[in-house]
Amino acid sequence: MSSSLKKSKVDNNDEACLSSNFTLVILTSLFFMWGLVACLNDILIPHLKNVFDLNYTQAMLVQFCFFSAYFIVSVPAGNIVKKIGYKSGIITGLCIAGIGCLTFYPAATTQSYSIFLLALFILASGITFLQVSANPYVTLLGPVKTASSRLTLTQAFNALGTTIAPFIGGAFILASVALGVEEIAKLPVVEQTAIKAQQANSVKDPYLIIAAILFVLAFIFVALKLPNLHRSDTSDNANEEVKKLSLFKTPHLLLGATGIFLYVGAEVAIGSLIINFLAQDNIVGFSEVKAANYVAYYWGGAMVGRFIGAAIMRYIDASKILTFNALMAAALVLTAVIAQGHIAMWAILAVGLFNSIMFPTIFTLGIKDLGNNTSKGSGIMCLAIAGGAIVPMIQGVFADLIGIQLAFIVPVFCYIYIVFYGVKGASIRLG
Repeated sequence: MSSSLKKSKVDNNDEACLSSNFTLVILTSLFFMWGLVACLNDILIPHLKNVFDLNYTQAMLVQFCFFSAYFIVSVPAGNIVKKIGYKSGIITGLCIAGIGCLTFYPAATTQSYSIFLLALFILASGITFLQVSANPYVTLLGPVKTASSRLTLTQAFNALGTTIAPFIGGAFILASVALGVEEIAKLPVVEQTAIKAQQANSVKDPYLIIAAILFVLAFIFVALKLPNLHRSDTSDNANEEVKKLSLFKTPHLLLGATGIFLYVGAEVAIGSLIINFLAQDNIVGFSEVKAANYVAYYWGGAMVGRFIGAAIMRYIDASKILTFNALMAAALVLTAVIAQGHIAMWAILAVGLFNSIMFPTIFTLGIKDLGNNTSKGSGIMCLAIAGGAIVPMIQGVFADLIGIQLAFIVPVFCYIYIVFYGVKGASIRLG
């Protein structure tokens, strides 16, 4: 009798392990997809800039609408997911993101920039639901001691998506018209209009395919019987303490949220303008299609840097590594501002390598020592991702006023702040 019970327990454990591993594989596909979709914005910005004859400020509305969704939707999404559960939250996110991708079709058909921006907001809202649902689900999908390694694994595939996206966008979107902007401008108005329509329509197929993949994933999640996981609620006393969290009594959290705001803003701003930067005659004068392929070095560097950083941080204090990486990033961007040719090109592309560990490091340092307030502190840090909406807009304004190369001085100031946070800000405590 006892042997049969033991055998039953072993079988159940094997089934649970298999279920968890399979679920993790499916979840990893989500991280890959939203990394790919988010990075396609770097392709859309120069593309839509040409289609609608936009200045840099107007073109940066792409990132503004996309990342503002994180700020607007995160809290409502968190509340909804708390009620419907992680699985339903993931399905909801996939469906909303799919609807956002489908909205690119009428945007392209009508050649309406406003509808493009609406589509981006809907798409980002869906991704926000995915992040709110999938991130904690991964951490709960197994032993607590291996939660970080599981999340690191899924984040690596997110970085893989951002690395592949420039190649896909360059091949299917930017390559739709062989002529350059100057060549198109010399053509008769009728031919220019036809080419603009062709350029606008080039986004239809890629985003329709992405929409189909998202809806298929949603169907898979509906059909699958996934582990019903819930994060255990804290006590009433803990909840009371969360309500009492004061930003002014936890300066390292407030300063950390500012660091997240500026880091995400700098990372997105640089990635958004790399194609236009490399197209400058005094840099390397690449075509947009060729420049798009080089964007992969920027995002690929971040992927490689995460693995290197994870190993190094076992031996060196996180704040010191953050300080070093921020210094290197600031120096590289400044080099890109004052140098020319391939030196400027490789300097800006290498920034990705040093960006790699900044987000998780700032995030961890910001919520350190918050105790029962950690959950609310994490929410504040996530809201700061809205920096991806604001900083690129500021850089776009500078690009219109002083030129695209000099406008890269904006991320330099962002990295200088992060140096301060690594040296001093993260260690400030009151009381």
